[in-house]
Amino acid sequence: MKDCTVSEHTYKQYDAELESVRAKVLQMGGLVEQQIAQALEALIHADPELAEEVIKNDHLVNGLEVQIDEDCSHIIARRQPAAGDLRLIMMVVKTITDLERIGDEATKIARVAQKIYESDRMYTPRFNEIKTMVGLVREMLRMSLDAFARLDMSKTVEVARKDEQVDEQFRVAMRQLITFMLEDPRTISMSLEVLFVAKAIERIGDHSKNIAEYVVYMVKGKDVRHTSVQEMEKETLEHP
Repeated sequence: MKDCTVSEHTYKQYDAELESVRAKVLQMGGLVEQQIAQALEALIHADPELAEEVIKNDHLVNGLEVQIDEDCSHIIARRQPAAGDLRLIMMVVKTITDLERIGDEATKIARVAQKIYESDRMYTPRFNEIKTMVGLVREMLRMSLDAFARLDMSKTVEVARKDEQVDEQFRVAMRQLITFMLEDPRTISMSLEVLFVAKAIERIGDHSKNIAEYVVYMVKGKDVRHTSVQEMEKETLEHP
C-alpha cells in the first residue's frame, strides 16, 4: 500500500513538472508576443524609448529559455521520459529555441527603429509595404502558441498557408523597394532599412510555423518540416 502511495505521488509530481514546463513556455510566448508588438509600435510611431525597452527586455526572453532548458534537462535526467513524454520535452526544447529567435528578430526591428529616428533625414521610411505581413505573422504566432497549449494539430495547416502568404508579401515588398531605389537613389538607405525589417518579419513567420509543426510531431510522432502544405494536411487529417 505504501509503495502504491509513493508511486502515485511520484507520478503526480512528474505530471506537475511537465505542466510547469508547458506553462513557462506559454509565459515565454506571451513575452515574445509583447516584444513584437512593442517593436513594431516603436517603428511605426517613431518611439525610441519604446524601442529601447524592447532591447532591454530581450534578456528576459533569453533568461526564460535558459530556465526552461534546464528544467527539461533535469526532467530527462531524473525521470527518463519515454514515448509521448519524451516527445513533449523535445517539442518544448525546440519551441523555446524558436521563441528566443523570434525575440531576437523583435530586437532587430527595435534597433532599426532607434537608428531611423536618431537623426533628421530627408526620407523617413514608410512601412505600408509590410503592414499585411505584420498582421499575418502576429496571427501565426498566436495560433501556434494556442496549438501548443492545446496540443491541437488542426491549426498547423492554416499556419503553413499563412506562411506562404507572408513569403509572397515579402517578395512583393522587395520588388517595390527595388523599384524605389532604381527610380530615386536617394531612397536607397531608407529602402534597405525597410527591407531589413521585412526580412525580420518574414523570419518571425518561419519560426512561428516551426512551432505549429512541432505540435504534429508531439501528437503523432511525425516530422512534417520541409513537407508541402498538401502533405502536411494529409498527415494532420489522418488518425494517429
